[in-house]
Amino acid sequence: MDLFDKTDAPQSLKLADGTVLLRGFALREQTAMLEDLHTVIALAPFRHMVTPGGFTMSVAMTNCGELGWVTDKTGYRYDAQDPITGKPWPPMPASFMALARSATALTGYREFMPDACLINRYQVGARMSLHQDKDERDFTQPIVSVSLGVSAVFQLGCFARTDKVVKLPLDHGDVLVWGGVSRLRYHGVLPLKVSHHPAFGEYRINLTFRKAG
Repeated sequence: MDLFDKTDAPQSLKLADGTVLLRGFALREQTAMLEDLHTVIALAPFRHMVTPGGFTMSVAMTNCGELGWVTDKTGYRYDAQDPITGKPWPPMPASFMALARSATALTGYREFMPDACLINRYQVGARMSLHQDKDERDFTQPIVSVSLGVSAVFQLGCFARTDKVVKLPLDHGDVLVWGGVSRLRYHGVLPLKVSHHPAFGEYRINLTFRKAG
């Protein structure tokens, strides 16, 4: 199978133990997901969060679900309330939940029930530095990453920041699932290049589903 072939049927590629790329898997749900995304961001708008070190993230973020990931000068954490509105994060839409659970069922994580969906908006030049997802309580639960909009280059490393990374182009509709022995791999996104998508313009939207609590 050619990883970069364009076909109508979703393709599955094992990248490492516990890590699977489902090419085009989200395309079947894209209309409902786009409508639900607009509802979520109307209730909890995108914002550029500040890291504990005082760095303003280039990626704009919001959340939906029972918990949302936040960062400020006091640290990284999950919180049930949006710190801007003081209200609970918007409920996770049914289309989001269905996609996450169907992707994990297909890749061997059948009991996954996410309680948080981090929504990242990348514009030209925005990036995500190499990091591990370690703010969740249970590392036996996988991470599900859904790419929407313009393409990006994802970096998948190993268990030290200095380890060699694999650079993986991700397109609209691609879903990446990692867990098990791969759960704490370093990963990131290279600076977004100029591009255009009919529904998302110059932006890339990334949904990441976690079991946080």
